[in-house]
Amino acid sequence: MILKSYETNKINIGIQKFILFYGKNNGAKDEAISKLISNNNKKILTYDEKQILDNNELLFNNLLSDSLFGEEKIIVINRASDKIVKIINDLTEKNTTTSIIINSEILEKKSKLRSLFEKEKKLICVAFYPDNEQTLSKLAYNFLKENKVTISQSNINLIVNKCDGDRGVLKNELNKIVSYSLGNKKLTTEKIFKLINLIDNHSISELVDSCLVKNQRKTINILNENNINNEDSIIIIRTFINKLKKIIILSTDYQKNKNLEKTISNAKPAIFWKDREITKQQIVKLTPENIKQLIYKLSELELLIKKNINNSINLITDFILEQTLSYSNN
Repeated sequence: MILKSYETNKINIGIQKFILFYGKNNGAKDEAISKLISNNNKKILTYDEKQILDNNELLFNNLLSDSLFGEEKIIVINRASDKIVKIINDLTEKNTTTSIIINSEILEKKSKLRSLFEKEKKLICVAFYPDNEQTLSKLAYNFLKENKVTISQSNINLIVNKCDGDRGVLKNELNKIVSYSLGNKKLTTEKIFKLINLIDNHSISELVDSCLVKNQRKTINILNENNINNEDSIIIIRTFINKLKKIIILSTDYQKNKNLEKTISNAKPAIFWKDREITKQQIVKLTPENIKQLIYKLSELELLIKKNINNSINLITDFILEQTLSYSNN
């Protein structure tokens, strides 16, 4: 069954157990999911599709425990694709009180997942298309007014243009501006431009660092909390490669001297103190051979993404999760 994005208030999550939200507007999807899960006492479980595909029992065990102990749940599956269709088909045949919300990126008309949810009356399918500039501008104006922040319309337009039609990205950028303004600091156009660009690079660097030290939980949290777009995918790959090129030199040195502190101390350029601990973990966990293989995979991935730009978000997140999941099982 197909609903419009403005009709999500018609969804009764207690009755309609399988819901697909798809599209580029991650912010609007997040708002809709938040409203659905906020007005109930059910336990919320969040997974990435790759976690489900690597361990099918995750879902079925939750459904079984639901039946045995009478505990109602809502399961949210992020970054879903056609790969999960068979599992969803199997689940719809079971009698359960568990609700499942599928969160996907853009799904083409020929998508098996989209087709399944559109045609089945007991399944709900909602597309979330990008917000237009007028909608985002109005949201920005109202948000800034509520927080007593005054900036020019031209600067609001600057922020809106950064958001690529996604109100979630807009919210993140506006929160940065509001936080900065709390100290009564002057919001110049130059400062706004810096605020809405530099923090993103920091988040990407933290994501890469978390993946390289095999911190699965933190990696997934960063992916869930940030709205990665197609352009970010290439930036993430370049960040990976740049970091790995630095680490391979240190890792090779460590293989020779077997002294971690000496390796860090001898590093050129010098490693800033706040980055030393994470760098130590990367040196220990990654051998020079591991790093060479990763750089090769990343180079192949970059070529694949350039050929399939509309699927770039799924491709880069699959790669990241594959690294953390495989590492965590070693």
